[in-house]
Amino acid sequence: LIWHREERAFCFCVHADPLEIHKKRLFLWFSHLPKEEKQFGGSFRPETMHVDPLILERRDEERSGLLHSPFQTNGPSSPPMTVEQLFHRTDSWTPDLGLNVLLYGAVGSGKDTVVRKLVLDWCCGTALTQFKLLLPFSCKDLSQLSKAASLRDIVARKFLHLRNHPLLSGNADQAKEVLFLFNGMEKMHLDFGSTELCSDPGEALPAAGVVVNLLRKYLLPEASILVTTRLSALDRIPSKYVSRYAQICGFSDPDHQRAYFSSRLLQRAGTDAPNPEAEILVEQLYLNIQNKGRLATACFLPSYCWLTCATLHFLRFTSAQAPVCTLTGIYTSFLMLNFGGEVLDSKTGISQDHYVSLMLYVVRTLGKLAFDGVTNKRRSFSEKELEQWIGGKTKTDEELRLLAIFQTDVLNFFLEPCVENDKHLSHGLGEDDERWYVFAVPAMQEYLAALYVVLGENKSALELLSKEFSTAIGQASDDVNALFNILSKFIPLRIFAVFNLLKLFPKFFEKISRHNQGRIATTMTTAMFREEDSNNDDVLEQVEQSLLGFHGPAPQTYSKGRPFELYPIFMGGLLHYGNRVLLQQLGCNIQSSTVAQITRTLRKYLVKELSKPLAADEQMDLLVLLYEIQNPRLTAEVLSSIRSICLAQVCMTSLKCFILSSVLSCTNASYCLNKLDLSSCLLNPGLLQMLWPALRHVRQLNLQFNNLGPDSCILLRDLLVEPKASVSSLQLCGNPLQDSGCCSLLEALPENHTLQHLSLVHTGLGDHGAQLLTTRLQQLSGLQELNVAYNNIGDEAAVALVEACRDHPSIHTVHLYLNPLSDAGKKSLYVRGENKKKDQRVRVLASVTEGSNISEEWHPILSVIRENASTWDSKHVKDQLEVFLQDLEWGRQQQPSFWKRLHFRKVERGVREIMQMVEEDALAASKGYTK
Repeated sequence: LIWHREERAFCFCVHADPLEIHKKRLFLWFSHLPKEEKQFGGSFRPETMHVDPLILERRDEERSGLLHSPFQTNGPSSPPMTVEQLFHRTDSWTPDLGLNVLLYGAVGSGKDTVVRKLVLDWCCGTALTQFKLLLPFSCKDLSQLSKAASLRDIVARKFLHLRNHPLLSGNADQAKEVLFLFNGMEKMHLDFGSTELCSDPGEALPAAGVVVNLLRKYLLPEASILVTTRLSALDRIPSKYVSRYAQICGFSDPDHQRAYFSSRLLQRAGTDAPNPEAEILVEQLYLNIQNKGRLATACFLPSYCWLTCATLHFLRFTSAQAPVCTLTGIYTSFLMLNFGGEVLDSKTGISQDHYVSLMLYVVRTLGKLAFDGVTNKRRSFSEKELEQWIGGKTKTDEELRLLAIFQTDVLNFFLEPCVENDKHLSHGLGEDDERWYVFAVPAMQEYLAALYVVLGENKSALELLSKEFSTAIGQASDDVNALFNILSKFIPLRIFAVFNLLKLFPKFFEKISRHNQGRIATTMTTAMFREEDSNNDDVLEQVEQSLLGFHGPAPQTYSKGRPFELYPIFMGGLLHYGNRVLLQQLGCNIQSSTVAQITRTLRKYLVKELSKPLAADEQMDLLVLLYEIQNPRLTAEVLSSIRSICLAQVCMTSLKCFILSSVLSCTNASYCLNKLDLSSCLLNPGLLQMLWPALRHVRQLNLQFNNLGPDSCILLRDLLVEPKASVSSLQLCGNPLQDSGCCSLLEALPENHTLQHLSLVHTGLGDHGAQLLTTRLQQLSGLQELNVAYNNIGDEAAVALVEACRDHPSIHTVHLYLNPLSDAGKKSLYVRGENKKKDQRVRVLASVTEGSNISEEWHPILSVIRENASTWDSKHVKDQLEVFLQDLEWGRQQQPSFWKRLHFRKVERGVREIMQMVEEDALAASKGYTK
């Protein structure tokens, strides 16, 4: 039985069509998504996220004028083409020879994506069906072949199932059904002048020689070839060997970009259900692009469309179940996708150790430019400055050649002509007719500046000199010791003092290096807590506004220039191990010892800065910084010096809630915040669920003026009965809890022993809710203050509640103002507040007067109303203030004392000031303005 199974399997392998095997394997290989792509959802397929970029055919004479970005041209000189149309023959081409198509484009224009989609479509039989065999090769892999090999060996090396296939034999014209695809031709050095000619597919040649003979049509002349390359490598293939030139120009119009955004943001893994939030997001993004600002220009390149979608996915669709993702990680992944493994130039005879990492070259040139801009708070740069910072003091022909390649291939990827009419960009920058450039994405300037600093590229001359000496002495240390042992027998020891100094020099460099690393941490904290940026929105809000634009009234501008608040955030994120691993693959190595020294110094400076009061937006930025660093120990040490976090009026999103929970989760179980203020943060039940891990660490929890309905009370109930939680004060003012929500909340009272202050102001409690509270009040033994103002509570329910509070062992204050209470009801409340048997009195805050006297609690009552009046119903507040004025007028008339009447006047002025403020707010709201 076993033998028969093996025989059937063997027969299947023998009789299976090699071309079908080839298609299946190619489909599996090219369907694989990089890790960076999987953040949009694990079930996405490449074809569902693909949008064809603009491809234009170019004549030979047009190539020299196309070394600029496509957005600088007025319009296409030829109609758009598809990849399949590139292989349509014309009468001018030799019929017996295959076509050589050269597809080129700038970095990030979508060459790799087009190749992937082409291969997948061929495997599925939907494109290039005239070719029976498609053979894709990476020129980077071919350039690393050290031994000579024949074409058949090269094919068999990658596609074993195609060994000795008839289509590659060279007999007759079978090769006309073969298409070779060489991706990234700039990574090979093709020498058309001295390469040996060969027409035998079985003859061994260097890999570059095989490619040259295929292009020259000596080897398999009937086969067609598609070559992709960067702009700087166009002339490496003589034009007489190219049948057609085609340029990938990215996305030519906003509709292409919108299609790309929709394919990325509207899909949801595992479901076809529409996502209204994502649809709104795509619409806002499209409207912002239609303004033809910097974002629209950047999104000409599909790579920047990817970065835009990845950033918005991170900002809007973060969930507790998703893998941890950071903003720095997104930008690092973006550079990894575009520059991973890329070197500035590959030439024969240069060892791998001497290759110049393209990303490191970017940091040392554009990073230096970006750092200068951040230091001087500038975002635009003149052509002269580009020449100064990027060209530098180049001396050799080799340096000039590398610089020319960089300017051709990479410079337009990062920089673009200034198209915005922004006074800040051109203020004090020189002549009007000079061309100015900006980074395509403003955040990229801050990322490259941060990378430039953390890599230690901004060293002084002394530091550079000491490093060179330290390296030289370190390499020669063994020789120095050997020389010392031999010559010490013949030469006086005092002469060897020079050698001792040299041996101590590395320690001197270590001291300078530690100082430099400490300076990086100082720079980070200084940039983090600049006073001029304290009134700006938090960094996550700024990033979102840069992508979606502003909707509604224009925001107030607090600082003269645009802030660079992402700069320290990126510096912190670059210390994270995951980002350092990716950067090492890009040729940018950040040593662990450097990270440890920066982290130690950073902790000291952060603790020092946190002793000063911070605005809510700055506190949010601090949380983002700690989250980006992804160092639980550092986070716990920094938070140990924080006892209060105020995020009032910060627009909390799922991401910000996740960050807050993640950061507080780094602390130990005994850590507790004295106060967490989340008032007016647009919280809803879903966001409250994400915050639940963080709320366990809080004593005083302020959740006023959010969108917390009855469902939220179930979560709050679970929080109050959580054994590890220690909430002593809970403020829920202005949330639509309703009777059902309050009922759920009250279920936690018997099991809670920590709650001392409970505020249910304007929560829709009503008489029924007040009665429920009355019956459950005795079960909450530790409660000291209860605020149920502005809840439409009548006389009967209010009196019963006050009596329950009077009999409670610890309640000393109950708030009942702004409720529809009669004069008789108010008087009854003050009388019922006294417990003569126990000789105790509950403070009842029902009005600014108590009969003919001013209430002792008039000031806290007016303070609460003044603080919250702008968010409450203006008509109701005015009506209640009118009642206060009537009470004050009646009480003043009853007072014979002149001094007491003056006191009534003082309180009356306070009430009228609040009434005027309410009227102004109502007028502004009717005109569409907000304070």
